[in-house]
Amino acid sequence: MRIVHLTPGTGSFHCGSCLRDNALIRALRVRGHDALMVPLYLPLVTDGMAASPEQGVQAGGISLFITQKMPWFAHMPAFVHRFLNKPERLRYAAKFMGMTSAKSLGEMTVGSLLGEKGRQWGEWKKLVAWLKTEPHIDVISLSNSLLMGLAKTLKAELNAKVVVSLQGEDSFLDTLPDPYRTQAWDAMRENAQYVTKFVAPSRYYADLMQQRLGVGPEKMSVVFNGLEVTPFPAAEPDPNFPIIGFFARMIHGKGLTLLVDAFIDLVKRGKLPRVKLKIGGAATSSDEKYIEELKKKLKNAGCLQRVSFHPNLTFDEKVRFFRDLTVFSVPATYGEAFGLYVIEAVASGIPVVQPDHGAFPELLAATRGGMICKPDDAVSLADALETLLLDDQQREQYSLQGMATVREEFTATRMAEKFEEVLLEAVK
Repeated sequence: MRIVHLTPGTGSFHCGSCLRDNALIRALRVRGHDALMVPLYLPLVTDGMAASPEQGVQAGGISLFITQKMPWFAHMPAFVHRFLNKPERLRYAAKFMGMTSAKSLGEMTVGSLLGEKGRQWGEWKKLVAWLKTEPHIDVISLSNSLLMGLAKTLKAELNAKVVVSLQGEDSFLDTLPDPYRTQAWDAMRENAQYVTKFVAPSRYYADLMQQRLGVGPEKMSVVFNGLEVTPFPAAEPDPNFPIIGFFARMIHGKGLTLLVDAFIDLVKRGKLPRVKLKIGGAATSSDEKYIEELKKKLKNAGCLQRVSFHPNLTFDEKVRFFRDLTVFSVPATYGEAFGLYVIEAVASGIPVVQPDHGAFPELLAATRGGMICKPDDAVSLADALETLLLDDQQREQYSLQGMATVREEFTATRMAEKFEEVLLEAVK
């Protein structure tokens, strides 16, 4: 089967969606499919080897941004767009993503979702024209539903099935200011009718998005995200110096403030006199002020010397990061669609503590690799972390059963098998 997977790049930092996409396409190629991953907006940042032969960025972020403001720009000579969308310029532009105003972000999102009716279509139709030069494509796979503005045209002009992965887009759309939030959801529901299949990473998210997109259950499938587990060896924490780990985007929404508050509480309790906190993950220039405020809070509480920050690690550095951890928590404040970081931790034999909302209860029930606490409750989080850190037997049980389950059920191979079933059903 010939599959083209369109996925937005970040340009400068790792994200769970990119890692999942890279692992998926690599595994599909191993299974004999002619699968190609094509970056949009910005260059891809992935762990390890690229999934498919390197492709240039299509629908470059700089050109799309300018075209949203001035639609005539799409008709500028090709060399102008090539100049603007060179990888080094796109990576430089990525550093300023967090500085985009809410209004501009809303305009860009709606402009993309409107498809042929949007101001960006002059750029997007170049992507469609390029795809039409490729050998016959059986399935166009869209990495997330924010790309659905393409669905109607792709279905009509390429005679291909359109499969859309769902990866937590609601949490982004719901933060847009009106009228963009309402316009975006209206466009999402309209675009959904041109999609053959949706792939959700959890039953929780499938049910949520089925309702919000107004589609029937026959269009919705669930495929747990997977990863290449081999590079993640079992953690070897120092029993004398327990370390709590966090590895995700360093932002409030991922629960970092909550974890810092819980850690300060733990230190004040005094039952774990040598406990430390190790914070890793993506951090952009727009996150710097927030991180400095956290450091100030930790310093005022007399805890800063117990905490280390590790932003924007390479893949090898991330693997080493996990090896030192005793327990792990990313207590996100919103309903996560999945949480690949949980799978990375459990694959490393690290017990996790996650809030009782979103996909986390489903994920921990499936992996048997950790425990649940009350959401948005620093005391409950501190209680759960303390219980786990003081109970060697419970930690070992979570570690062994979680690691065994993830290495069997949450691999890139298993994800590709399930995704393949969806694709075969779509092309019937």
